[in-house]
Order: sequence, then C-alpha cells, then structure tokens
Amino acid sequence: MENFRKVKTSEEEMPLPFPDLPPDVVEMKVKEGSKIRNLMNFAMAQMELNGRRQIVFSGCGRAVTKTITCVEIMKRKLGGLHQVTKVRYKTVLEVWENQELPPDGPAQNLTVHKNVPSICILLSRDPLDPNQMGYQPPEPQHEVGEDTSGSATKGLKRPLPPPCKELLPKKLQVQVSDSSRGSGTTAGQLD
Repeated sequence: MENFRKVKTSEEEMPLPFPDLPPDVVEMKVKEGSKIRNLMNFAMAQMELNGRRQIVFSGCGRAVTKTITCVEIMKRKLGGLHQVTKVRYKTVLEVWENQELPPDGPAQNLTVHKNVPSICILLSRDPLDPNQMGYQPPEPQHEVGEDTSGSATKGLKRPLPPPCKELLPKKLQVQVSDSSRGSGTTAGQLD
C-alpha cells in the first residue's frame, strides 16, 4: 500500500433508524473534524429558540465519541430529554490510486469497502416508548445542571454561550481577511 494514495472517500447513505420521526427533524451529522462548540450552538438554538421537540445526532467511525459527547452536553444543558440510541455498521468506500504508473498500461485504482461502527441518538422532549431497545429515561431534575461543585461544566474549556438567532441557518458564512493580497476578503464555510 506504500505506492497508493487515497483519492476519494464516500459514505453509504442510510435512513435514520427511528420510525415515526417528523419530516423536518434536525439531524446533526457529526464528522471527525467537526467542532463541538459549533455543533452545540446550532443544536441548542434549534431546541431552545425554534422550539424543536426532537433532534438526532449521528456519527460514524472516529466521530462516534464526539457524537456521544454532544448528546451528553445537550442532556446536561437542557435536562428532561428522553434518549434512544441505535448502533449499527455503515459501509465506507475508499478509492486508492497507484502512484507508480505501469509503463504499458493505465493507472490502477483500488476500491476498499470498510464496515465502520455508526451511532444514531434521538433526543426528545416528548416521552418515547420505554420498551424499545436503547431507551434511556431523562435524568432526575435534581441531578441536571445543579452540581454545586462546578462539575456541570467540567471538561469544557469555557461555558457555551447562549444560543442566538444568527446560528439558525445551516451554512454560516464567515469573512476572513486575506493579508497576502491586501485588503480583499473571502468567504469561508464554518463546520
């Protein structure tokens, strides 16, 4: 494999494993490089400002732990959320290209099919069926966010700011100054 380099990665699209979800449910697709602060600001704005009743967090591979972290932060901040967790496998296709071209033939590509673990977690303000596999009831109210020792924010570098209306669009544009070309600006997309 030392002569090959990865040129393309694509994930298999799978429907959410939760029946009876409203068609406009927000799905937070957590990626390995996603910033937890950005994910949480958007998710909290959806639940608090838009009044959403349900939200789904999903991630696969190395993003599974980050997905669980987001869910735990959300449960701690909002409280009273019912949870259903579904674990499954997702197929990821990787295309590798040979760096050393054979003198008498076309470039060789290698396609690898990987089965990686995937997690989908539904959080709901409304009660869910407690008999379904993966159900977790809400934490008792006295445990949610009322820790006087300060461990409610333990693990966070700084507390999350309150959600604001500007975070509601799905794609955020940021102006970045380009110092190498003078005073021009370019727009970049925020994770």
